[in-house]
Amino acid sequence: MTSLELTLLYLLAAVLGVVGCRSLKLPPMLGYLIAGVLIGPHALALAQNSEGVRHLGEFGVVFLMFAIGLEFSLPKLRAMRKQVFGLGLMQVVLTMAVVSGLALVLSRWAGGVWDMGWQTALALSGVLAMSSTAIVVKLMAERAELESEHGRRVMGILLFQDLAVVPLLILIPALGSASEHLLPALGWALIKAVVLVGLLLTGGQRFMRWWLTLVARRKSEELFMLNLLLITLGLAWLTELAGLSLALGAFIAGVLVSETEYRHQVGTDIRPFHDVLLGLFFITIGMMLDWHILIEQWALVLLLLVAPLLLKLGIILLLARSMGATTGVALRTGLFLAQAGEFGFVLLSLTQQSGLIRPALMNPILAAMVLSMLATPFLIQYSNWIVMKLVASDWLQQSLQMTTIARKSIGTSGHVVICGFGRCGQNLARMLEHEGIPYMALDLDPDRVRQAAAAGHSVVYGDASRLQALMAAGLVRARAVAVTYLDIQSSLKVLANTRAHAPQIPVVVRTQDDLHLDKLRNAGATEVVPEAIEGSLMLASHALALVGVPMRRVLRLVQDQRDARYNLLRGYFHGADDDTANEIDQERMTTVTLPPGAATVGQALGQLALHAMGVKVVNLRHSNGRMSAPLDEIALAVGDTLVLSGHPAALALAEDRLLRG
Repeated sequence: MTSLELTLLYLLAAVLGVVGCRSLKLPPMLGYLIAGVLIGPHALALAQNSEGVRHLGEFGVVFLMFAIGLEFSLPKLRAMRKQVFGLGLMQVVLTMAVVSGLALVLSRWAGGVWDMGWQTALALSGVLAMSSTAIVVKLMAERAELESEHGRRVMGILLFQDLAVVPLLILIPALGSASEHLLPALGWALIKAVVLVGLLLTGGQRFMRWWLTLVARRKSEELFMLNLLLITLGLAWLTELAGLSLALGAFIAGVLVSETEYRHQVGTDIRPFHDVLLGLFFITIGMMLDWHILIEQWALVLLLLVAPLLLKLGIILLLARSMGATTGVALRTGLFLAQAGEFGFVLLSLTQQSGLIRPALMNPILAAMVLSMLATPFLIQYSNWIVMKLVASDWLQQSLQMTTIARKSIGTSGHVVICGFGRCGQNLARMLEHEGIPYMALDLDPDRVRQAAAAGHSVVYGDASRLQALMAAGLVRARAVAVTYLDIQSSLKVLANTRAHAPQIPVVVRTQDDLHLDKLRNAGATEVVPEAIEGSLMLASHALALVGVPMRRVLRLVQDQRDARYNLLRGYFHGADDDTANEIDQERMTTVTLPPGAATVGQALGQLALHAMGVKVVNLRHSNGRMSAPLDEIALAVGDTLVLSGHPAALALAEDRLLRG
């Protein structure tokens, strides 16, 4: 097979694998692994796991470690130090200690396939200590659980695991040395790592900022990208030259760049290389898997699948409980992190290259790791059900939380339920307070809730995407619901719960842009406010004013643009104070609600010919709170509210037509 044919085969396998996983709402990584299994020498034998391909796949690991280094943030680590250096450190250390001990016991008493030295046992313990950051973070984000109690603990452990990879990348190659040279090899590797990292991190940061600024001033995107590749691969080569791993150098490069003002631009530029090459790495991992092992040694694979899952679950459960978490939170944390991880594959590949593991054990471990990652979405999906079944106190804890929310909102009605109490939620709360409108805010940040509640704000700890929390916040008594955060999945859950249990209540949703506008409106959002559009309108208004356009015209243009996007802002409703000599005959908006017995109930909207009177139907709000476009074929029903726009005389005629026929 030629290089071009091999490349096309890899691309086809990757595309089909990722498309299949996306359709099943599974992480793309699993698609790459499955694609590798299918085209590999042990299945369809369409491609061989050649040295060249493996080397190319290693560059995926290089860019993965660079991305990890780029996200490395000392303030972030400091803010989460209890979870990272407390829970995370103990999880890695304890898991490695227990797995190493069990492996050596099995080696002594069982022998055969389990026969191994302490070096192999230690290397495998590092492999099994890792969990999948890519899968877990994605699924938690979709479930809006990143800021939950277990979500914070999960993120803390994952952050430390990412950091723990660095010393393991140094340790495992040294463990592969001959026993008589092992201690000198470990010592020499440690010295080289300390010296290299020290040099790079002390003088390297200043040099990196100067160099990137120099390149950026040339104002060439191609040059900036080439320079970025040079830095990443150059430092990776430097660490390999020193007898360490490529990935360590890439991690250091990421850390150096993270301390500059170019980190966000670099993250955007490096992403395509990172995704494509990492996908290739996982394809090569999949090609190593012999599916015959699953059949011939199914008992061993099952043992290697179940035992690490239960072991990690038990260790994380005990550690989280000992550090103050409730049993329910601790169990959820364990369920989220029980699987193998992508760094586990990296370390396993390094273990094989160092000659520490025999093929008889390599393939079953690899198969078990792939299966555990495939099981992860299901473990997380049913985590609540598992916790409820196993932990009776968790139901009580949740009930107590709901009671706390309900107690605070019990005397409130006609209020606004604010989902999320970040900057946007707090600004909304201040405006509601200024107008004397009560509100109840739900937020998942315990520190923010504590400080805001102490300052007198009506805010409680609770997950707005859960029906129980919304009901406890007085959803059925509320006047409106405002979703102030940008999480689309959580917003959709809020909309679904509101439409199912309080359809008459309007819901306003905040988004980053108008990408999900139709999806949110179809889900029941009364109005969707895209930040990007509002920002562009403000930018345009300031720019027009500065170049001399009259302010009245600027305001008119901005209003027209808003009218085109927001149903509820088309025109305006007049009040008694608007009936001045200048405004009395201007176009205005009014609402007409059809009472029982109205002559037009059951008629199609188009039959009324309101446009012939000079009246436009802006919006139609049904009795259940649902908004719909005013199409001619829609039949009017009792309780429907029509928003009409036109001159006063025409509006009076239209109202008479709607009510009396």
